[in-house]
Amino acid sequence: MNAMSGDGLPRAEVPSAFDAHAAWYDRLTGANPGYHRHLRLSAHRLGLPGDGRGLRLLDAGCGTGASTAALLSVAPNARITAFDASSAMLAQARAKSWPGDVEFVHTTAEDLTGVHGPFDAVFAAYLVRNLADPDTQLRRLRGLLRPGGRIALHEYSVRDSRRALLMWNAVCATVIIPLGATATGDAALYRHLHRSVLRFDGASALAARLARAGFRDVRSASVPGWQQGIVHTITGTVAEETP
Repeated sequence: MNAMSGDGLPRAEVPSAFDAHAAWYDRLTGANPGYHRHLRLSAHRLGLPGDGRGLRLLDAGCGTGASTAALLSVAPNARITAFDASSAMLAQARAKSWPGDVEFVHTTAEDLTGVHGPFDAVFAAYLVRNLADPDTQLRRLRGLLRPGGRIALHEYSVRDSRRALLMWNAVCATVIIPLGATATGDAALYRHLHRSVLRFDGASALAARLARAGFRDVRSASVPGWQQGIVHTITGTVAEETP
C-alpha cells in the first residue's frame, strides 16, 4: 500500500497526477492572485548577491517553470538547474524561452539523478509537502549546497493559524476545487492539494524541520494579501567551513 501524501493522493501517484494536469497548470495558477508575485518574493528572500553572475542555483520541484522564472527575476545571470518528477510538467517548462544557462532535469527529489552540486542556493516551491521523507531529502539538499549556501522553501502551511485554516478551507471549497474540476474534468489533484495542506507542518514545525536538517539562521515569513498566514517562506543557511 502506498503511503498517503498528507491524506491526499498516494505519494507514488502525485507525479502522474501532475502529468495529467500539466496542460492546464499555468492557466490555473495564473488565475491565483499573487501566485507569481509571491514566488518572486520568496526567491528574493534568498538574499542572493548582485545579479547572480557566477552563482549556481537549484530549483527543486520546478513544475512548469514558474519558480525557475522567479529565480531568474532575482538572479538573471545565474546558472540554474531545475528538476521535477513530472515529465509532462517539465515538457511545459522546456517549451518556454529560457537563457542558455538554464537546464531542466527529469528526476525525483529522492533520486536526484543528473543533479550535481555544489550549488550556491536551493529554491523549493511546493515540494516538501509532497515528499515521503522530508527530513532525509532536506538533508540531501543541504549536501548539495556549498558552505554558506542558502535554501528557501516556499510552501502552503495553515496549522499555526485558525484564520489561515478557515480561509484555506473556504477558498478550496468555493474556488480551487470547483475551478480545477471545471477546467480539467477531474478534481482529484485539487482535493489532494486541499487535504495535503491541512495535514502538513505548521510554519513553525517546518522551520524546526529545516533546523533539524542542519540549516542555521532559520527564519520564517509569510506573504501579503489574502494568502497571508497561508503561504510562507522558510529560509536557512549552511554553516561556513571553519579553518
